Amino acid sequence: MKKNQAETLGFVPQKDIVYNKLLPYADKLDNESNDILAKIKGNLGRAVQLRELWPGVLFWTRKLSTYLRLYGRKFSKEDHVLFVKLLYELVTIPTLEISMMQSFARLLINLLKKKELLSQDDLELPWRPLYELYEKILYSKTEHLGLNWFPNSVENVLKMLVKSCRLYFPVSATQEMLDEWRPLLCPFDVTMQKAISYFELFLPTILPPEQHHKGFKLWFDELMGLWVSVQNLPSWEGSLVNLFARLANDNIGYVNWDPYIPKIFTRVLRSFNLPVGTSQMVVPRYMTNSYDIGHVVLWISSMLGGAQNQAQKQLNGLFSSIASFYHPSNNGRWLVKLMKLLQRLPASVVRRLHRERYKKACWITPVPATHRLTDHDVTRFVESMKQPVLMAMFSKTGCMDAAQALQNLALMRPELVIPPVLEKTYPAMETLTEPHQLTATLSCMIGMARSLLSGGRHYPEGPAHVLPLLMRALPGVDPNDFSKCMITFQFIATFTTLVPLVDCSSALHEQNDLTEMERELCSASAEFEDFVLQFMDRCFALIDSSTLEQTREETETEKMTHLESLVELGLSSTFSTILTQCSMEIFKVALEKVFNYATSNIFETRVAGRMVADMCRAAAKCHPAECLKVFVPHCCTAILHITANEDVLNDEELDKELLWNLQLLSEVTRVDGAKLLPYRTQLVQILQLALRLRCKQGYSLACNLLHHVLRSTALTYPTDYCSVPGGFTLPPSQYLPIKDWGRPGDLWDLRIQWHVPSAEEKNFVFYLLDLLLQPELRRLQSYAQGQQDMSRDDVLQSLAIVQHCLLGAGCMLPPLDSPLVPSLVQSMVSLEETKLYIGVDYDNSRENYREAICEVMRQLLHYILEHSEDDTKSLFSIIKIINDLMHFRGSHKHEFDSRWKSFTLVKKSMENRLHGKKQHIRALLIDRVLLQHEMRKLLVEGLEYKTIHQDLLGDLLRLSISTYSQVRSKAQTALFSALGTYNFCCRDITPRVLELLEPTRTDVSQQQLKGALYCLLGKHGGVCLANLHDWHCIAATWPAMVRSGLSPATSLEKPSIVRLFDDLADKIHRQYETIGIDFTVPQSALELGQKIAESPSPPPLEAPPSEKELGEGLALQQARNLEAVQKYEKLVHDLLECLDDRDLPWKFEHMAIGFLSLLLRDDHPLPARAVLFLVRSLNHDALIVRKVAISAVAGILKQLKRPRKKVAVTPSDISGVTEPEELVVGDRPGNDWLQYHDDSLPRSPRDWDSFRFVEKTHWGYYCWPKKLMLYAPMEEQPKDLSPEEMNESERIVHSHFSSSQFLTQLLGFLSLEDRKGKDKFNPRRFCLFKGLFRNYSDAFLPALKPHMERLVTDSHESRQRCVAEIIAGLVRGSKHWSFTQVEGLWQFLIPLMRTALSNITVETYTDWGTCVATACESRDPRKLHWLLDLLMECPLSGEGGSFVDACHLYVLQGGLAQQEWRVSELLHKLLTYLEPKLTQVYKNVRERIGSVLTYIFMIDVTLPNTGPTKSPRIAEFTERVMGQLKPLLEADEEIQNHVVEENGVGEQDERTQAIKLLKTVLKWLMASAGRSFSTPVPQQLQLLPLLFKIAPVENDDSYDELKRDARTCLSLMSQGLLYPEQIPLVLAVLTEMAVSSSWHARFSVLTYLQIMVFYNLFTVLSTEQVVHNIRTLVIRLLEDEQLEVREMAATTLSGFLQCDFLTMDDSMQTHFEALCKTRLPKKRKRDLGSAVDTIPSVDLVRRHAGVLGLSACILSSPYDVPTWMPQLLMDISAHLNDTQPIEMTVKKTLSNFRRTHHDNWLEHKQQFTDDQLVVLTDLLVSPCYYA
Repeated sequence: MKKNQAETLGFVPQKDIVYNKLLPYADKLDNESNDILAKIKGNLGRAVQLRELWPGVLFWTRKLSTYLRLYGRKFSKEDHVLFVKLLYELVTIPTLEISMMQSFARLLINLLKKKELLSQDDLELPWRPLYELYEKILYSKTEHLGLNWFPNSVENVLKMLVKSCRLYFPVSATQEMLDEWRPLLCPFDVTMQKAISYFELFLPTILPPEQHHKGFKLWFDELMGLWVSVQNLPSWEGSLVNLFARLANDNIGYVNWDPYIPKIFTRVLRSFNLPVGTSQMVVPRYMTNSYDIGHVVLWISSMLGGAQNQAQKQLNGLFSSIASFYHPSNNGRWLVKLMKLLQRLPASVVRRLHRERYKKACWITPVPATHRLTDHDVTRFVESMKQPVLMAMFSKTGCMDAAQALQNLALMRPELVIPPVLEKTYPAMETLTEPHQLTATLSCMIGMARSLLSGGRHYPEGPAHVLPLLMRALPGVDPNDFSKCMITFQFIATFTTLVPLVDCSSALHEQNDLTEMERELCSASAEFEDFVLQFMDRCFALIDSSTLEQTREETETEKMTHLESLVELGLSSTFSTILTQCSMEIFKVALEKVFNYATSNIFETRVAGRMVADMCRAAAKCHPAECLKVFVPHCCTAILHITANEDVLNDEELDKELLWNLQLLSEVTRVDGAKLLPYRTQLVQILQLALRLRCKQGYSLACNLLHHVLRSTALTYPTDYCSVPGGFTLPPSQYLPIKDWGRPGDLWDLRIQWHVPSAEEKNFVFYLLDLLLQPELRRLQSYAQGQQDMSRDDVLQSLAIVQHCLLGAGCMLPPLDSPLVPSLVQSMVSLEETKLYIGVDYDNSRENYREAICEVMRQLLHYILEHSEDDTKSLFSIIKIINDLMHFRGSHKHEFDSRWKSFTLVKKSMENRLHGKKQHIRALLIDRVLLQHEMRKLLVEGLEYKTIHQDLLGDLLRLSISTYSQVRSKAQTALFSALGTYNFCCRDITPRVLELLEPTRTDVSQQQLKGALYCLLGKHGGVCLANLHDWHCIAATWPAMVRSGLSPATSLEKPSIVRLFDDLADKIHRQYETIGIDFTVPQSALELGQKIAESPSPPPLEAPPSEKELGEGLALQQARNLEAVQKYEKLVHDLLECLDDRDLPWKFEHMAIGFLSLLLRDDHPLPARAVLFLVRSLNHDALIVRKVAISAVAGILKQLKRPRKKVAVTPSDISGVTEPEELVVGDRPGNDWLQYHDDSLPRSPRDWDSFRFVEKTHWGYYCWPKKLMLYAPMEEQPKDLSPEEMNESERIVHSHFSSSQFLTQLLGFLSLEDRKGKDKFNPRRFCLFKGLFRNYSDAFLPALKPHMERLVTDSHESRQRCVAEIIAGLVRGSKHWSFTQVEGLWQFLIPLMRTALSNITVETYTDWGTCVATACESRDPRKLHWLLDLLMECPLSGEGGSFVDACHLYVLQGGLAQQEWRVSELLHKLLTYLEPKLTQVYKNVRERIGSVLTYIFMIDVTLPNTGPTKSPRIAEFTERVMGQLKPLLEADEEIQNHVVEENGVGEQDERTQAIKLLKTVLKWLMASAGRSFSTPVPQQLQLLPLLFKIAPVENDDSYDELKRDARTCLSLMSQGLLYPEQIPLVLAVLTEMAVSSSWHARFSVLTYLQIMVFYNLFTVLSTEQVVHNIRTLVIRLLEDEQLEVREMAATTLSGFLQCDFLTMDDSMQTHFEALCKTRLPKKRKRDLGSAVDTIPSVDLVRRHAGVLGLSACILSSPYDVPTWMPQLLMDISAHLNDTQPIEMTVKKTLSNFRRTHHDNWLEHKQQFTDDQLVVLTDLLVSPCYYA
């Protein structure tokens, strides 16, 4: 088959769509596709060579993507490569407009989708152009200034594009990328996130093994080291995980993950944020930055397998530790993540198995045999997931996740998963009280249906469950429970699609070679008939209970409700499936039953009638001949009998029986057309009679009948959907249907039965049209010409008949034809449409009814609009007909879309992802072929815009502005769908719409204006005429919209009109994307265009462009670029003209200014006139205008910025140190010159000019870039301009800002408050000032000084904010000023800022913090030494009280944090300054110091390859602090917060000082938990004993600050991530504390331990000694003398057992049992008066410990009963009458056991012996239980 195809085509196609070969006209498709491909290649190549991006290239690339939809990748490999290369060239044109870029990118993604088709040898793509494109758009320098407008979708499109292309990057790419992005890896800077996300996106991971040393081995150790050493989940950690997951998946078996596996699983577990332990705080950053589950799953599934299969061991641990979270009684925000994990992990493993075992080999390296998953691996995997999945079935989030997981697990190991689900399903079917169980279990069974049926060698008993399940599902068809009803229908339909319902019991006697299983199935299949009949009875009952009379009051609507229509759909599709799968014998019985039901009752036609008619239709579809034989004669006779009386025809209300028979007849005729022909005389007779009925309901049903008869005979469609080709007609002796249970369809042997209209059927169609349509058209025409009078109802009736004829026979009628509309666009390339064949040969000898209808409708429409515009019903009908005349060829687009959706849904729920290869069931495959045919029908007729379309669109436009709003809205919908269909028609329609907005027209009513505005607005997601990406349109529409403000029809009193204008402006602002003005095509693309146009097979027909044409193309390209610039400038000019009009209402003025602000660009300066207008608008009266102007002027200043010269430097020349070969990160001799050194600051002009400033903070921290670009020295830079040298725009800005009046006014406005209490430092205003001082250096400073001095003394917050914005702009704008200018600036600023900082208030301190942080951002610290000195002048002077101190620190912190690692000297200085002051009294200062300390020590990181830092180090600091805290550690008494809150005279004792110090240290620990990268564990450990002493046990807010903080610190520390080497250290401290004298401390040790172990589970588990020590510790604490500690130890033990950290072994059990047997001393007779003996004896404690131990074991498995459980329950029950506290423990244990095992007690009972059960029952409901 492949061979002959290659001969026809002349090439071997890459991969075409197989479904095309199954169409009834498949033989014509090869030639057709070759013609189309030749056209695409010829024209696309030609358009590129002629440099015509629009419309040529865009038009033909769209045609290429349509070609992909129709034929798949049906071209040769050479062409494939050429297409990809050409599109790659086009996408990466630097000046390309974004919307075109997206369009090319989407096509390129589609071309690269199937990666197996092109290997790395076939194609290589450079990576840099993509990176430049991505950088330009996603990290745009100008977007925030409003110089570029990108659509929201662009980010995802670019990401997809990089993902598709990275496979083909050259081998050298990895090294180049590392060189490019490594220098950005500075962990304190935002560039870190950027670099890591670039690595994640770009690094290629698929390379042949011999190239791995040039691939991932270059970076693996480095990035892995980085990941392992970061502890506090920074935002970029997620990206690293995604990269590792991809690496693991692409290189299974080539990366050794074993050393990292415990770390990986520990971190995965942490990223779920599960609540553990008794009281837990969550660090906020863990919420936002957790891992993406999709990638986690990929990583885990790629690490499974191998000799050790270590990952599986950890996975078992992971699931057993989180299993209990899946229990339906647990719920929380973490649940969604856990459910996703459950749903995706099996799918991922199935995908991997498919790749290893079933996928066709291609050029990508296969998984090595040693690392493939073995059967044993798969079994272990399924077993580890079984428990959680079964629990999650009934989860609060619904059962869909579990159902998908089960579907995939059942594909791998049906014998493990199906039986337990069945065990839950059977009881759920019996229960009446818990319907949710039924819905959950049934949806899980639906997914597993195919695995159950195909049984296979592992699970042969599967099929035996089918009949019992089906029979028991029947009661679910329940009229009172909607969701149960729907899921039951779905369940029955799924199973019957897979099983032929044939009674094979006779085969038992005829064949003797059957297996035991087959014999069982044969005898069971005798029940099928029973099943079908019972199902029908259930359906009839359902119908009876949903008739209109029963479910409605008199007054309600008669339409079906949404729920009823869903039930109707479920019922009809299920019944149809059942009948399709029946044998003929069962079918006949069913048919008789349904016929009797339908004919012995009379149904109303709205609800019940529709359901019954649907059932009859289903029967007729399966076996038309048998059905029509009984139904047609019956219905016809009944109808004729009733209408024998002439009066009936004119009745307004018809007899119910007549209506019912009409409805029945209209539904059973929806069958194979050939089978209808024998009844044509009867049907025509009924039609002639019924179409003229007076009653609307009557003739509507007749129209349906007409529609269905025409459709059945005229369309092409498959007629059988049975699961086995050919049906089940053979006797069981020749064909045994049970062998076909669950069998997938065979794509190569589908044997589809097509209905293709025969000549006889065509004749019948045209006979009907001549008979019924012709007279109606004549009547309407004579009415439209005024010759004959018709009532409105008659017109409606005629229109209904016309519409149904068109809908029925639409596919037979050739499309409307007429000449093209000329000269809408100029193009040098042919824009002709391609024609597709869809199995209809139009017969030109007959009358073309489409044109006839079109002509009559237009006459009628004009007549109605002239004479009776209020006849809206007829207008609705005409709009529908016009819409169908244009678009309808046998199917509607929205129907096609919804069918495509439902097809993919069914496919997903039934597919077999493991074996792949399209093994779907036959009905689905046939459906897919039909969809392919429908898709061709929708795309068949090109989209050329012809004059007839122009006329029809004109009519629709006229209706869109008519008087009645409903007519308008229906006509607009039709208009929009047409606008989206025809090429370039918007250019023709837009001017007609805009005419209505002209201010000069006085004849436009408000309704017409509204209609026109709606036409401009367009519908959601459709064409928006106001905003087409085309200068031609925008240049006309925007000014017209603004001018319409002067139109007499625009009344701003009418809210609806005002709202429309608002919506329009809003939509334009939301959807506007910068439109290109440079359409240059690069040379490299031209060469590819030529190659495509010359490539053979199939050779293009177009001649290559001549030299003359190429020249014209070049000239046209230049002309086009010039024209774009002119249109742009004209648009700006027109908007300004409108704004000059004094009469323009303010709303339109604002709209115009908004449009103007969208027109700023970064590749073309704004015309000077607009600059003038916007600068003046800075002082406009309206706030909204001022805001726009501020942003716009900042953008203009960016446009006017003059480029600075940069030169490349070698860092080693400056530092005099040669960089070492290996990687050394952080502070090193080579980057010491970047640091701030007090002794070598530039303090004179000469120093300043010779200094090499490096502005970006991250350069040099990790490594140097290959080429370090720095600004050239001052003398080489452009000089400041004098006003004479400036261009016009620059001069405008200069003159305004030099005028003192302008400035006074501007600053007056800027220092007003906008929203009280909500205002913040405004970055836009900052950008404005920064731009001014950057472009004009200090020209405006003299004029500004007096204003700033005035504002700074005013303590009002908005004045302060204004000054802060100006100062930040000044400092950042002075980047290139000369030394004298800068020095002058600081001499002025320093006193100013001193004043400001001393007047700081609650409202303004954040603004000053932002001001300083903004000023210091990306600036060399050595440039700012004046500012840094000012900030460092004793921040804690104490002069302004504690508040001012705290604020000073805040501002200082803002500045230093921006400088990161480059100011170590200042950090040391600050720390020395702060250390003596750590004993501060005031809380706000303490908190701020804590935060500052975090930043001081932030630079002390332990990342790989990082040298020791020069900044302050935590270890040294902790040592000094611990020295001062000694008095607290040594004293034993409890630490109270008894510090008088004031600095009293006289030195307080050491102890009080130490408590104050501790408070500050706690604040520091809390602040650093969320911010720093790594946790200083050894240092924290020294503080632990102290914290344990202070932290209270209960949660109580009444405690003082010290205790609360201590508690928080403990909670945060216990969650920290630990390394294997740190764990023993922590344990040593805990063990030491466990013998502390304070029971609070001992208690806290346990809570700490719980969280610590869970959050580091796999790391702790990886060393046995540690596990042993923890176990000993907990068991020892069980025998603590304090009751609370004992109970906590029991809880901890139970938790450890539950998450499989410790296992329940014999030694533990015997230990506890022994403890339990401790004898208690006899009670002494006490004197009555003596105090009660309260001190527990040692024996009692030991005995209690034993009971608690047993209790912990019992409670550790809340949802199942392990083998050891019954014995322990017996043991513990013996102690029910012991003394307190033992008795209490026993009671609690028993009641908890009862609570958690109650749900599944039936299963759990089986684990106990009868004697044990007796005891248990006695215990659980004995009187003591209630006592």
